[in-house]
Amino acid sequence: MKTFTYQIFATVADRGSFRKAADDLNITPSAVSHAISHLEAQLGIPLLIRNRSEMQVTRNGQILLPMVERLLNEERQLLSAAAKIQGLQGGQIRIGAISSVCIAWLPTIIRRFSKKYPQVEITLIQGSFAEIEQALSLGKIDLGFSALPTISRLDALPLIDDEIKCITPADFTPKNGVSISQDDLEDRHFILQRSDYDSDTKAALDELQVKPQAINYSIDDQSILAMVEAGLGWGILPDLALTKLSGEVEAYPFEHPYYRHLGLVINPSSAKDPFVKAMQKEILSYLKKG
Repeated sequence: MKTFTYQIFATVADRGSFRKAADDLNITPSAVSHAISHLEAQLGIPLLIRNRSEMQVTRNGQILLPMVERLLNEERQLLSAAAKIQGLQGGQIRIGAISSVCIAWLPTIIRRFSKKYPQVEITLIQGSFAEIEQALSLGKIDLGFSALPTISRLDALPLIDDEIKCITPADFTPKNGVSISQDDLEDRHFILQRSDYDSDTKAALDELQVKPQAINYSIDDQSILAMVEAGLGWGILPDLALTKLSGEVEAYPFEHPYYRHLGLVINPSSAKDPFVKAMQKEILSYLKKG
């Protein structure tokens, strides 16, 4: 429960609207809603009365709001003092990301950030969700992209719901014409990255009754597309992984949609670093505006 969550609560209380608060903070209304619900769950009390036209702070929320505002003010003073000490002239940010985020998002995000803070050194570490969360827990990276929910001692800000698609040869058409149903999966083999056989993908395959013996593994996402194109099996990849991949294949949604939920996770010891906060702001701005 970090101060950005408190900032979201204070902004909603001030603006009376999830959407207006989201605009002020450069995040999505969905992220605002997730953060408020998470804070209410942790505190064990409702903070807002949700009406169709506006949000009202509950009586308990009004008791806590002055304390939240004092905390935010103290944080601003701390960051201001740190910025003066550092002169905002140099520093380092260590980022952990899965391959699809490295390809689809980070080139533009890092380029934009580096124009604003050219003296900041950025280190990028690519790994699986589990490796990223472990690196965050050990303090080896400052922030990372991971699947939600994360391990309990890490706080995360929801980013996107990334739909998982079925990758088929270009000449295949689902029986219903638009999506993959259970009837399409009989006797099919799948090709995945071993690191992608995470909780979300596994849950989808288990629900679709795809047996482990019907799964083979490949090196990377582009190799999966090449194997699907060659007729060696089908793939399962999230939308984000398909952003810059190519091949004579088709990507169909499942009849019952499946998603992996991506979030931005901050190392608690780095959360108040001015450059980490600036990078977080750049990431959220990029995802909001593209």
